[in-house]
Amino acid sequence: MATFLIILQLIIVLAMIFIGAKVGGIGLGIYGMVGVFLLVFVFGMEPGAIPIDVMLIIVSVITASAALQAAGGLDYMVNVAARFLKKKPSRITFYAPLVTWLFSLWAGTAHTCYALLPIISEIARKEKLRPERPLSVATIAASLGCTGSPVSAATAAILSEELLGDRGISMTEILVITIPASIIAILVASLVQNYVGKPLEEDPEYLRRIREGLLTADEEVADETKAENPRAKWAVLAFLLGVVLVVLFGIFPELRPAFDGGSLNMSTTIEVVMMSIAALILLVGKADVRKAASGNVFASGMNAMVSIFGVAWMGSTFFEGHQDVILGSVEGVFTTYPLLFAIPLFLFSIMLFSQAATAKTLFPVGLAMGVPPMVLLVLFPAVNGYFFLPNYPTEVAAIGFDRTGTTRIGRYVVNHSFQLAGWITTFVSIGVGYLLMILLY
Repeated sequence: MATFLIILQLIIVLAMIFIGAKVGGIGLGIYGMVGVFLLVFVFGMEPGAIPIDVMLIIVSVITASAALQAAGGLDYMVNVAARFLKKKPSRITFYAPLVTWLFSLWAGTAHTCYALLPIISEIARKEKLRPERPLSVATIAASLGCTGSPVSAATAAILSEELLGDRGISMTEILVITIPASIIAILVASLVQNYVGKPLEEDPEYLRRIREGLLTADEEVADETKAENPRAKWAVLAFLLGVVLVVLFGIFPELRPAFDGGSLNMSTTIEVVMMSIAALILLVGKADVRKAASGNVFASGMNAMVSIFGVAWMGSTFFEGHQDVILGSVEGVFTTYPLLFAIPLFLFSIMLFSQAATAKTLFPVGLAMGVPPMVLLVLFPAVNGYFFLPNYPTEVAAIGFDRTGTTRIGRYVVNHSFQLAGWITTFVSIGVGYLLMILLY
């Protein structure tokens, strides 16, 4: 009877995740909370831990990013990137992914790539290069940037004291492992992707659009850059100051104020720094605070917060209620072969559509099952598995911005343009990270 109840509860948990992911937006968090309601009020389980720190970090970082957007800082960064890419058009497949990765690393969200995708597509088309090649890697690279960004919700999640922050993992380890691993993975994916598909002038879909007059082969590329706020540069510098402070406080704990014999924890530090930086951005950029709250950066961040609130709480409620049974059945597997924990991380990220929610839900499980904290850090890129199904907003946007039709979803849905780049970056970044762990730690 007990086994039947556990299986029934697991089915409910997975069903809520599936329904929430299908609904999209804040639906994931809402249906996660329905799962919490059923587990607590119907099955009588004690509620698990609420991921308060992670949620507050998301609020603080997204508020700063939204202020940056309102001040025109994102437009300024896009214009700088566009000028750089247009100077190196023949290397667009290599440079574009590095640029989107850097944007995400800096701002803490993959959604910064939206403004760059049409520029990448049109530069490739002008050079008679297949736009699918740079677009596919650039989209994946933007997500990879979050697993290493000092100010991303995902990094904040694993830095929290209840996850890796209290187990010898600091900002130093995160940067040393994730950044080199990401750069190498992106370059490998770009090299492979540079030979994928037919040349643009031989692609059937592109030729069809030319024949039907939807495109002109020698059509001029439109200038996608936006007018800049003259004070946008100061807003960008203010945001950069926040990122630098977070990194410094993470690497050098002695710089943080001490209370009761210990340094201020990193979660609180990020929250205080980034909310203060949001105020500085609004000041130096003369931004409208109402515009910050209505932008897509703020909306995407709030979606992530609600998702983590519902899904992570549901996951912790289920796991903590059956911890002994779950650990007893699979603990030996992950203790002996800890790298296999990448599989549940990858699968859950497909369903949760959130790196932070995946880390917050499964990292405690991995720790309880005996997976070493440093190995969990190496496996961090596995939470980017939501590329597997081509319905993540950045992927949908990339397909829409490619007017040649080379970036596409195949007949079987999973055979889409982002699949190869996604798998390469995941495997290579984990492999390089593992090698760095062995060499350095």
